Amino acid sequence: MWLESQGVYALPRYDEVKSTLADDGTFRTGGGVSLNDHYNGLIGGSTFASDGERHAFLRGLVGHKLTPKALRPMRGQIEETVESVIDEVLTRDSFDSVNELARNLVMAIVPDFIGIPSDGRDHLIGWAAANFNCHGPLNDRAQKSMEVAGHMAAYATKLVDDRSAQPGGLAHCVLDAMDEGQVDREQAISLMIDYLVPSLDTTVTGVSTAIWLFSQFPEQWDLVREDPALIGQAFNEVVRFETPVRQFGRRVARDTEIAGVPIPEGCQVLVMFASANRDERKWDRPDVFDVTRNPADHVGFGYGSHGCAGQGLARLEVQAALKVLAERVTRFEVSGEVRTVNNLMRAFDSIPTRIRTN
Repeated sequence: MWLESQGVYALPRYDEVKSTLADDGTFRTGGGVSLNDHYNGLIGGSTFASDGERHAFLRGLVGHKLTPKALRPMRGQIEETVESVIDEVLTRDSFDSVNELARNLVMAIVPDFIGIPSDGRDHLIGWAAANFNCHGPLNDRAQKSMEVAGHMAAYATKLVDDRSAQPGGLAHCVLDAMDEGQVDREQAISLMIDYLVPSLDTTVTGVSTAIWLFSQFPEQWDLVREDPALIGQAFNEVVRFETPVRQFGRRVARDTEIAGVPIPEGCQVLVMFASANRDERKWDRPDVFDVTRNPADHVGFGYGSHGCAGQGLARLEVQAALKVLAERVTRFEVSGEVRTVNNLMRAFDSIPTRIRTN
C-alpha cells in the first residue's frame, strides 16, 4: 500500500510485517526507522537505528541483564513492589489508572533497574512520550516534541559526564563500555536514551490499557480471576488487541518485492505492528478481546533482532500487577478516559477508575 502523503509503502498485514522484520539485510533501521529525516539523523547509530554486527554489539552491552535467567531473581522484589503500590492506590475511592497506578508502579521499578539517580526522574515519562512523537512525520506535534526530547538528551548527557549512574544497573554497563573504549561519549549518551525511552511509557501503557480493557469486558476479567494461570496469555492479548507502539519504519537496502509489489532500493516501508495484530488472515475474530486466546506470536514487541529487548521486564511488571489486582478487585468502573495524541503510541493520558473489591 503506497501512502502518497508520507512517501512510504505501508505494510498492514501480519505475514509481510513479520517477514520484513526478520530480514535485516534488506530492511534496515539506519536512516529509516522514523518517518522524518531530521529525527533519523539525530538517532543515527543508536540501538534503534543500527544494523548488523554493530546493532548486535550495542544490544549485547546490556543484553545479559535482560535475559529471563537474569531477571528471574528479581521476580520476588518486583511482586513485592507492585503489591505495595497497588495496595496504596486501592485505599482510595477512586484513582487514575494511568497517573496514580501504572506510572507509580513503573517508576518504583524501572529507574532503579536502569540505575539512574533520583534527580530528574519526575520528567522521564513525559520525555519518553515526546521521543515517540518525534518518530512520526514532521508535523507540528513532532516539531514541538523535538524540544522536549532535547531535555532527555541533556539529562542523558549529564548522566554520562557526571558518571552519576548507580552501580549494577544498565546505565553503569554503558559507562563501563565507554571506559573500555567500546563506545565513545556520544554513543554512550545515545545508549542512555535508548534504555530510558522504551522502558517507561510502553509499560505504563501496558498496565493502564489492561485495566481499561477489563473494565470494558468484565466477563474476561472474571475468567482471569477464576484462573490466574491465564494472566500471561491475557497480557499477550492486551498487547495484540491494543498494541502500544503502532509502527516503525525501515529503509530498503536493495530492490525487493513485498506481496507481489516491487519496492526499489532506497524506499522506506512502514511496518504497522498494530494493524498486523488485527489481521483477519492471521487471527480468528481479531476484533474480539479474548483472554482464552494465547497470541504469543503477536508483533506488539516487534520481532527479530530489533524485537523489544526489555519485554521480559515489562512482562514481569504487568503480570505481577494483574495477579495482585485479580486477588483484590472484582470490577473496574471507568468513565471519562482520555486518549493520548501521539504520532507513534496508542495509549491513554488518563483513566479515572473506581473499583469493586472482594
